[in-house]
Amino acid sequence: MRETGIAPRRPRGRPQVRPDDETLGVIVDAAREAFLSYSFADVSMVSVAQRACVSTKTMYRLVPTKADLFRKVVSARMEQFVLELDTAALDALPLDEALTRILAAQGELTLSADATALYRLAVTERDRFPEIARFFFENAIEPTALVLEVWLRKQYERGTLKLADPKLASGMLRGMMIMDPQRAALLVQRPLPDEAEIAARARACAALFLDGCRA
Repeated sequence: MRETGIAPRRPRGRPQVRPDDETLGVIVDAAREAFLSYSFADVSMVSVAQRACVSTKTMYRLVPTKADLFRKVVSARMEQFVLELDTAALDALPLDEALTRILAAQGELTLSADATALYRLAVTERDRFPEIARFFFENAIEPTALVLEVWLRKQYERGTLKLADPKLASGMLRGMMIMDPQRAALLVQRPLPDEAEIAARARACAALFLDGCRA
């Protein structure tokens, strides 16, 4: 074929459309930023669409309601937690190291700035929007508690821990790990702990618990 020296013309038509899952990710990121900055009532679908640089038509097609937006923000954070904590790998670790890793992962999730802000929003808006408080409890708090409960129950069944009630023990351990620093941060008495402080607290909580429950 003879070279003409003329650049090929671009094909006519509309540019390639961004996939829905990619657009949804942009919307969820924009919604998270909005919920971290404003109350639930003050966040609007239109403002999130503008923040995400998508049309309101696309917005409502992918996420029908503002409550759905909040659910997707929480679910995205929980998916990240599940990916970061490889529960299958815990069986290969010594008991204290495995428990420390679980507590540290839960601390990094729960004591992060965005998780604390979402928790504050769910609590402060619970009377006007009980559905978001219920969703946060059922899809953020309970699943993270279940991870620890399942691990404790497995250790009890193996005979490595003496536990009368793994579910109760899970709640106590999570309270020991999270309650004091989270409450202090919510009441603006202390900043949220950094990664090193969370790791040190996880080691201390694991050691204290295991010294009382080790078979």
